[in-house]
Amino acid sequence: MLQVKQINNENDLKETSRDEIINFLHTHLDRFRDDKVSIGKCLDYAFAKDSGKGGFVLTGHYDGQLVGIVVMNKTGMQGFIPENILVYIAVDASLRGKGIGKQLMEEAINRAEGDVKLHVEYDNPAKRLYERIGFTTKYAEMRYVKKK
Repeated sequence: MLQVKQINNENDLKETSRDEIINFLHTHLDRFRDDKVSIGKCLDYAFAKDSGKGGFVLTGHYDGQLVGIVVMNKTGMQGFIPENILVYIAVDASLRGKGIGKQLMEEAINRAEGDVKLHVEYDNPAKRLYERIGFTTKYAEMRYVKKK
């Protein structure tokens, strides 16, 4: 049975270290991964106490082994932009297709206060899971990246 633990701040990092979370996400996000520095910044935001920031991390363990992670950040918004953004969800590549991602996703949605959004690339196989859970495509995200 999957054991899900919620981490709300740095003090909750007991069984799973910050580095373990970063390394797990970096490894198991595969081609959709961010660099480790960016993942660390996402954790900083989730654990921040500043107004408009915050969130949580869920870890999933099976037989004492870390098998999945979700990082949920608060947006500081409401209504026109959902209150939460699911930034990362990753399942150990060797255990995909066993329902772990769905369990973690549903648990994260249940624990979040308010609505949840996420960004997913159109060719990401997980997109079908998100749609089955009830996520819909409302907008296409566009970005302008300034030249440095």
